[in-house]
Amino acid sequence: MSSPRARTKSLPHAPLPEPPVVPPQDGRTLRIDNSARGIALLLLSSIFMCSGDIASKYLATTLPALQITWMRYGTFAAIMLVTISLTGGFRRMSTRRPGLQVLRALGVTVSSILFVAGLHDLPMADATATSFVSPLFVTALSIPILGEIVGWRRWLATTVGLIGVLVVVRPGGEGFHGASFFVLGSSFFWAFSLIVTRMMSRTEIPVVTLAYSATIGFILLSLAVPFSWQALDLKAILIGLFIGGISTIGHIFLIQAFRYADASLLAPFAYSQLLWSSIFGYLVFAAIPDVWTYVGAAIIAASGLYTAHRERIRARQVAG
Repeated sequence: MSSPRARTKSLPHAPLPEPPVVPPQDGRTLRIDNSARGIALLLLSSIFMCSGDIASKYLATTLPALQITWMRYGTFAAIMLVTISLTGGFRRMSTRRPGLQVLRALGVTVSSILFVAGLHDLPMADATATSFVSPLFVTALSIPILGEIVGWRRWLATTVGLIGVLVVVRPGGEGFHGASFFVLGSSFFWAFSLIVTRMMSRTEIPVVTLAYSATIGFILLSLAVPFSWQALDLKAILIGLFIGGISTIGHIFLIQAFRYADASLLAPFAYSQLLWSSIFGYLVFAAIPDVWTYVGAAIIAASGLYTAHRERIRARQVAG
């Protein structure tokens, strides 16, 4: 039996068309596609979570931070529990590290309350820029908790980052507000939760960890919220549901982003939150950040990016 190419040559007046040449998708192309997907998901995550933050700031003018966080976690817990039930049932909720799950939930919950409390008095851009200090707290906490050895380069980056925080906060200056300490506290507890997450990463599934954090956080907040409860109208309820829903979607996008791309690649794009915070703050509150907010944020971002770079080098040394 002759080949198709041989038959084509025997019929010069009616040649068969050559099939299109489709280059195989090599590993490099696949990595580029995954990286682009991861970056897009991270940017979407930043937009969604900033939307939740601006809505929280709006509610914070009339409601206490504890109650706003309670509404957010109620929606968060409901979404996660429904997700778990639809994707394998509650048998997936088993965990090998229950103590660490509780610690992480405490860290994330306290971080959320403090951030919303800071939003009551701080412009969105200032609060966001100050929160960029979290990676520096991670560096500091990794020593006593994880037993990591931090070299002088990372300590230098941490010191530079703290200088950036001082530029944004400006203690003693006209732009200083005590609410900045709420955001710094929020960043500290968020960094603590990241350290705990790292400790659980080899045994726990991310969606299960999220479900535990949402459920435990909601239970703890439900015990505390009666002491600061204020009556809710329909508008506040709808905004609270919006905050919970859009923040949860943002967290899901964030998790998916790290499935497709390395943390070191995504790190620069995480600082896009300052852009979205500035835009949303202007559109909703007509707030325009001053130049020192951007200068300080740039210093913090540079130190954070260098820290991520050193983390990547250290990981390669350990692996190789």
